[in-house]
Amino acid sequence: MRKVVLSGSGLYTPPATISNEELVTSFNTYVDTHNRTHADAIARGERERLESSNVDFIERVSGIRNRFVIEKEGILDPERMVPDIPERPTGELSVQAELAVASAKPALAAAGKSPSEVDAVIVACSSLQRPYPAMAVEVQHALGCGGFAFDMNVACSSATFAIRLAAGMIADGNADTVLVVSPEICSGQINFRDRESHFIFGDASTSVVVEAQDTCRAPGAFEILGSKLVTQFSNNLRSNFGFLIWSAPEGIGKPDKLFHLRGQSVFKEVVPLVSGLILDHLHELGYGPADLKRTWLHQANRNMNDLIARKVWGREPSPAESPLALARYANTSACASIIVFHEFRDDLSEGDLGVLCSFGGGYSAANIVLKKVN
Repeated sequence: MRKVVLSGSGLYTPPATISNEELVTSFNTYVDTHNRTHADAIARGERERLESSNVDFIERVSGIRNRFVIEKEGILDPERMVPDIPERPTGELSVQAELAVASAKPALAAAGKSPSEVDAVIVACSSLQRPYPAMAVEVQHALGCGGFAFDMNVACSSATFAIRLAAGMIADGNADTVLVVSPEICSGQINFRDRESHFIFGDASTSVVVEAQDTCRAPGAFEILGSKLVTQFSNNLRSNFGFLIWSAPEGIGKPDKLFHLRGQSVFKEVVPLVSGLILDHLHELGYGPADLKRTWLHQANRNMNDLIARKVWGREPSPAESPLALARYANTSACASIIVFHEFRDDLSEGDLGVLCSFGGGYSAANIVLKKVN
C-alpha cells in the first residue's frame, strides 16, 4: 500500500463581505416592516410577530463576526434578502466552477503540480449548482486536467469524505494525484429571514491536493495515517430543495426548501458523536490526545468547537492547539475544516500529529489523522 499525503491547499474567498452589524440592520428592517404591515393580523393571533436580532446575540451563540459572500447587495436588501447571481449562458464557465478554479490553482502551485499531472478531480460540497453535467468535469476541463472527475455531497463533511476516497484510490494504485475542490456558495441556500440561521454561513472555495508520497515534490506535506467516517440519520439539519419540487408546485418557495435546523438538538447529538469519533480513531491507530499538536475542526459554532476540543484534549486546549476561523469566515460548510487547516498548518514541525475533522448534516462526520512529514 502506497503512503498518501496532502501536499497542497488553496483558498479563495469572494471580495464582498458582510459584517454582523450590516446583517442585523437588514434583518431588523425586514422584521419591523413585517410587524407593522401585519399588525392587525398579529393582534388577532393570525400571524406570528417576528423578533429582531442583535450583534451580541449572534456573537454569543456562534462566535461569528463576518462572512464573505459572492454577492452582497441582494442579501442586504430587506425586500429581497437573496443574493443576486445572474444565470450565465451555457457556453460560459459556471459561477461555481469559477470559484473552484480560483482555489484549485494555488493548491496545485503549493503542491508543485501542473494540471496535466492530476488524475482525478472531485468536487465535494454541500450544494451543487446543477445535477449534470458534473461540476467536477467542468472544473477538470477548465483547468486542463486529465483522468476523470465526479461530484459528491456529504454536506459539511464533503471535503474530508472526498479526501478519504482520494487516498483510497491512490493507495490502491488507481491514481497518483487527486484534486479535491469544495466551492461553497452557501448564501444561495440560506433563509436570510430566519433569525436562528441567517448569520451562520459564508461563501468560499477550498482545494487540496492528495497524492502518493513517492511523487510528492513539495515541502510541508502531511501523511494521511488513517481516516474514519461515520453517518447517522437526522432531520435536525435539512434542506428540502431538489428537482422533485416541480412535481409538487405548492411547495415552491416555502422555507423548508432552504437550510433549516434545530440547533439545540444538533449541539447535544453532534458533540458526543464527533469527540467519540476522534478519540476512538486515535486509539485505533495507537495514539492518544497527548500525542496531538493540533485539531483542525469543522468551523460550525464556537461553543460547539470549544466543547468538542475539551473532550478530545481532556483539558482546555490553547488557541494554537485548536484554532478557530469562524469570526472571519463564518461556517463555510465543506470548506470550513480545510480553511482552518490551510491557515494553521505551516508552523508545525516534522513528525507533529494533527486531526482534520468535519461534521454536518446527515449527520455525517469524518476524521483524518495527519503527520507532518517534511
